[in-house]
Amino acid sequence: MAARVLNVNVGVLGHIDSGKTALARALSTTGSTAAFDRAPQSRARGITLDLGFSCLRTALPPQLGPGPGELQLTLVDCPGHASLIRTIIGGAQIIDLMMLVIDVTKGMQTQSAECLVIGQIACQKMVVVLNKIDLLPEGKRQSAIEKMTKKMQKTLENTKFSGCPIVAVAAKPGGPEAPESENPQGISELIEVLKSQAYLPSRDPSGHFLMAVDHCFSIKGQGTVMTGTILSGSVSLGDNVEIPALKVTKKVKSMQMFHTPVTYAMQGDRVGVCVTQFDPKLLERGLICTPDSLHTIHAAIISLKKIQYFRGALQTKAKFHITVGHETVMGKVMFFSPAPANFNEEIQENVFDFEKDYLYQEQYLSKDSVSSEENKENDQAGEVQLPKQQWALLEFEKPVTCPKLCLVIGSKLDTDIHANTCRLAFHGVLLQGMEDKNYTETFLPKLKVYKQKHKEGQVERVMDDYSVIGRSLFKKETNIQIFVGLKVKLSTGEDGIIDGGFGQSGKFKIRIPDGLKPDTKMLLSAASKKKSKGGKGDMTKEDESSKNDSAQPVTISLIFKRYVFDTQKKMIQS
Repeated sequence: MAARVLNVNVGVLGHIDSGKTALARALSTTGSTAAFDRAPQSRARGITLDLGFSCLRTALPPQLGPGPGELQLTLVDCPGHASLIRTIIGGAQIIDLMMLVIDVTKGMQTQSAECLVIGQIACQKMVVVLNKIDLLPEGKRQSAIEKMTKKMQKTLENTKFSGCPIVAVAAKPGGPEAPESENPQGISELIEVLKSQAYLPSRDPSGHFLMAVDHCFSIKGQGTVMTGTILSGSVSLGDNVEIPALKVTKKVKSMQMFHTPVTYAMQGDRVGVCVTQFDPKLLERGLICTPDSLHTIHAAIISLKKIQYFRGALQTKAKFHITVGHETVMGKVMFFSPAPANFNEEIQENVFDFEKDYLYQEQYLSKDSVSSEENKENDQAGEVQLPKQQWALLEFEKPVTCPKLCLVIGSKLDTDIHANTCRLAFHGVLLQGMEDKNYTETFLPKLKVYKQKHKEGQVERVMDDYSVIGRSLFKKETNIQIFVGLKVKLSTGEDGIIDGGFGQSGKFKIRIPDGLKPDTKMLLSAASKKKSKGGKGDMTKEDESSKNDSAQPVTISLIFKRYVFDTQKKMIQS
């Protein structure tokens, strides 16, 4: 029986020009001369050394179980920046360990911070690599490395990577132009650290097969080979797989892992899948899957969290770059939260409940966002109450194809790359996709997001013990008829019902079923006397001050809610 090979995927991330590719090259060649045979045909075919992937083989470390075996570290070198976000998110489910590469002469830079954010969302373990130590003057090298190590420890203090290993290396001493004879420094120490950090990743062969293809080529007389990493499920010889981008289904003819023919592969494996012939130019990168398991959606409901390093508020109606599955598209957002009474309710994960009512928010509620009016009322103590969970409706500018329950990241990629600011704004999970093009008519009315409306007016005068005339609640042109029957409350405590309009100037009649209190009648008659008195001659100072005391106007409050997607725009009172 062949010795087992455990594959652990290591993402190589860092700011542009921090030396990621040189590091991947130094690692895989250091590993390969000792550990694995680099057959010329495998290089020609590019089954393991394909786009941004290389690997190193080493003996299985003791923490990964007894018996013979090899540890294969597949290095996923994440290229240029916009694609970095797409690559990492696409591969988020399968990156087990992350190497954050820092140029020791520069320290943390914008993109290194963004990589750290992505790592916190998508990854369990991290190793920091301080690269380019050959550029530090020899006499001061050690102290400079120690200083940068301390600085990095401080940066990582409040992240889930606090206390992670930090290793100093020179992946390509002398820089890209230096002769190949220059040996890298610190690489064998880094390999030992990577081995010590390797763990048995949890892999699940159940569920739909989904694979991120990063390279595609044809072999004469055999078919077309797609190489990539399996994100979920498993695949066997003879299975049918769908290529959604080309809208075709193909049969699996043969498969290879680590240059060895296999009949089965599962989540986390890197594999080359040979299918019946098609033009490889049509699919450079993309997804292949169990037929009909991906959906193409025009809009989605997601649960989300703001990324703490993003500066500024997340506003409803704003546009973001939305990365979902393997695609990034522009999308518009609308934020909503539970009704204020349910802010502290435990929410079931990865499920969206269409039976519940949700409160529309002008922006994502966070400590730094101004608390909404409801919150101010809800919380007299002045401490802003935040809901345990918030959601957003995303509306895409063009449809996206993605698995259900996938990771979603919203960013502002049009922000200047050189501005020292994090462009990643929020991350979340796709809970419900809308496949119908006419989702605004067929789907959105089921979504019970409401706006709380609060109007205030004043009592103008008393008609009798059971009715008053009000004003300033409606504009002159408002059709008061649609408000008839709605409940109002007077500032003196009585409950009333709008009975109809009164005259032409937006005034209206209120019926008070339980009658006006004697104090209220006194207050209102005092106010109307003052008014009639005020017309005659000048008031004395004394009169004026007594007016301010006694004749506080009686206000009328009308509170109702309206569902954002209700086509009839009904007003609802609890």
